[in-house]
Amino acid sequence: MGTSRLEALSDGVIAVIITIMVLELKVPQETTLGALRPLCITLSSYVLSFLYVGIYWNNHHHMLHTCEKATGRILWANLHLLFWLSLIPFATAWMGEKFSAPAPAALYGAVLFLAAIAYVILQQQIIASQPESSLLKKAVGKDWKGKVSLALYVIGISAAFRAAWISQVLYALTALIWLVPDRRIEKVIEGSEG
Repeated sequence: MGTSRLEALSDGVIAVIITIMVLELKVPQETTLGALRPLCITLSSYVLSFLYVGIYWNNHHHMLHTCEKATGRILWANLHLLFWLSLIPFATAWMGEKFSAPAPAALYGAVLFLAAIAYVILQQQIIASQPESSLLKKAVGKDWKGKVSLALYVIGISAAFRAAWISQVLYALTALIWLVPDRRIEKVIEGSEG
């Protein structure tokens, strides 16, 4: 079985996630620029979550280009990832409304942590379905970004109960790590074609 339906479902769910997040932004009643000031925190939560969803979409897209067939395990692992990603709008809305509260910041980190775990599971299922000379296995290597991200999420979740802003800085730092272009998969694919 090919991966086209898997990609289509994933793209559709991710598009809905982004749409739901933007619908959480409430339009101010006043017509002055000052009316936007109270929305700054909510908007910053939205921007961070939009970056995360975009990062997942980008990496998911590249990862699926190394996958020739979708096994049952890959399909379930992908649904597992989509489940955790689908909770990002809820966690974003709560953190945006209660920015300095520990529980929303911790929940946001927990959702990010569990989405990252689900992504690793999907990655491992794709690698397991491929021959020993797997392009994805070669590209992932030691996956320092993945390991550092998981550690930062755990630290961020713990830090939320001391000061929510510390955890939010850690979540933003983790997103920045992933914003730096990661061409591991592209390089391996280009190398195998050349």
